[in-house]
Amino acid sequence: MSDDLAALAARTEADLAAAADLRALEAVRVAVLGKSGALTGLLKGLGALPAEERKARGAALNALKAELEAAIEARRAVLEAAALEARLAAERADMTLPPRPFAPGGKGGIHPISRTMEELTAIFGAMGFRVVEGPDVESDWYNFAALNIPDHHPARQDQDTFYLPGEIEGHRAVLRTQTSPLQIRTMLAASPPLRIIAPGRTYRADHDATHSPMFHQVEGLVIEQGITLGHLKGCLTDFLRAFFGIADLPVRFRSSYFPFTEPSMEVDIGWNRRTGELGAGSDWLEILGSGMVHPRVLANCGLDPRVWQGFAFGMGIERITMLKHGMADLRPFFEGDLRWLSHYAASPLAPASLHEGV
Repeated sequence: MSDDLAALAARTEADLAAAADLRALEAVRVAVLGKSGALTGLLKGLGALPAEERKARGAALNALKAELEAAIEARRAVLEAAALEARLAAERADMTLPPRPFAPGGKGGIHPISRTMEELTAIFGAMGFRVVEGPDVESDWYNFAALNIPDHHPARQDQDTFYLPGEIEGHRAVLRTQTSPLQIRTMLAASPPLRIIAPGRTYRADHDATHSPMFHQVEGLVIEQGITLGHLKGCLTDFLRAFFGIADLPVRFRSSYFPFTEPSMEVDIGWNRRTGELGAGSDWLEILGSGMVHPRVLANCGLDPRVWQGFAFGMGIERITMLKHGMADLRPFFEGDLRWLSHYAASPLAPASLHEGV
C-alpha cells in the first residue's frame, strides 16, 4: 500500500476510534466514502493514470475501501450496543416497588367493559360455562352461512358489514359482526355436551350515541340432550338477576325471529321509562336475543338434531354496562377521557361481584 493510502487508513482508524456516537461515526464515513469523500476522490482519479499504473492502483484502492467499510461497520456495532445499554439504563423500572393503591380519580382502574366481562365470566362460570376465543377476521361461512343466514339477508350487505380483500378457506373474509362464529367453531371442534360463552370484539358499519363500528358482544351456547326452553329461561333469568343485583327483577320472553334459532325470543327486563330505574315501574326494556339452536345449524356442524338440542343467546356488553351504570352515551367508552374513566373505573383489587341472594 502506498504512503498516501496508508496515511488515509491510519487517519480514518483514528477518527473511528474517536467517534463517540452514531452521528460522529456517520460524519467519518461521509468524509471518507461519501460522494466527496477522500477515498471516493482517489477512485475518481484512476482515469487520469497511465494504463500500466491504473490496475495496481485500482486494486489497492478497492482493498482499502473494503477494509474501511468493515472497520466502520465494526465501530457501528459497538456504538449501537452502547446506545442500547444507555437507553435501557435510562428507562429501567424498579419492579420491586409496591403498586400505588387505587383511589377515586387516581390511576390503575379497570375499564367498565373489562369489569363487565369479568362479571359475565364469573356468573356464567358458576353455571358451568367455559370461555372460548377466536379470530376477529372470519370467513363469511362461519360468520353467516353456517348460522343459517341466507345470502339475501340485510346483515350480509356491504353497507352493514366490513368485508376484507381476499378469501379464507374459499370464502369472503369479513370482520366478524358477532361472536356467534365461535359457536360454530366449538361445535365443529368438540363433541357435546357443551356449555360456552364467547365474549369479544365485533364490527358493524354503524356509529351514533348508541352504536359503535367496533363494540363487544357475548354469545352463549348450550348443547346437550333433552334441552328445552325451560332451561334457557331459567339460565337467562338467573343471569340477569345476578348481573343487575335485583333478586326479583321482572324478566319477560317475547317471540321473535333469528335465522340461527327456532323458536327465537327477545328477552325484556322490567324498568321505569320515566326514571330509568331497573326492576321498577310497569315498562319493559329489551336486553338480549335468544332461542333454541336451529336444526340446520346443528346439521351444519355435524350434529344430529334428533339427538342433540341446545339454546343460544347473545347480548351487547356495552349495552348492559350502560344500563347497569346509568350511562346514556356509548361513545365515551372509546374516547379515553381520564375524567370519565376515573369516575367509572373499578378498583383492580375488587373481585367481580356475584350478588348475594340471587
